[in-house]
Amino acid sequence: MLTNFHTHTFLCHHAEGTVSDYVAAAQASGCDMLGFSDHCPYPRDGNDTWPGIRMTPEEAVTYVSDVRNAAAAFPVYLGFECEYDAEYASWYADELKGRFGADYLVLGAHWVCAGNERLYIPDVHDRALIRQYFDTVIEGMRTGLYSFLAHPDLIMADGRCWDAELESHFSELIDAAVSCGLPLEVNGVGLARRMVAGERGLRHPYPVDEFWELAAKKNAAVVCNADAHRPQDVIANAVLARNFAARFGITPLETIFPESR
Repeated sequence: MLTNFHTHTFLCHHAEGTVSDYVAAAQASGCDMLGFSDHCPYPRDGNDTWPGIRMTPEEAVTYVSDVRNAAAAFPVYLGFECEYDAEYASWYADELKGRFGADYLVLGAHWVCAGNERLYIPDVHDRALIRQYFDTVIEGMRTGLYSFLAHPDLIMADGRCWDAELESHFSELIDAAVSCGLPLEVNGVGLARRMVAGERGLRHPYPVDEFWELAAKKNAAVVCNADAHRPQDVIANAVLARNFAARFGITPLETIFPESR
């Protein structure tokens, strides 16, 4: 099967293409199941939720309608990619799953809260904030709100070294994923992006070998997704992710819905 449950659209303001553009590209590539998971809106409460990289609540109405009315020869699912922030947990449940009727939510942990700021995690090197980040992600994983954890190794995107402290954090994260049955995502867009300078030379920003060796050893459930920001990547990036997973003997799940596995 060819599936992808991580797809963005022009509504997030850093991707291109409409829902119909992605559906057409997926169909041309032999897709069997497609999920849209654009960055979720937030209430207009004045907080720094990075509004420049997400749809507004009003645009979400259009997004939901476009996904629900997509004409495809395969199932198309409605999702949103969300941070975990306890302040917004009820918004996710009541608005995204409730009012908008999302089929699934993706835990995309891009930031860590530092006072009133939300800092992009690959830019963070403070040990206490990194510990806080992992604790928050694990807390989010255990809420039951999400269907998978996107790019779990995103923090490595700056080229930082894999060390004993990071390995300990990642080990706890993988153990939590196994405990609560939450799949971890091999993210295809990280494989398509420019290489970064790592401790042993150039490498992909993510996924990183050390993390996935550990995930394979612990028998974590894995999904392989595109994280497509262009229609032409909607299946191509997912194939990159599958090929990466195969290097570690990982057989990915074909669906994120437990009742269909």
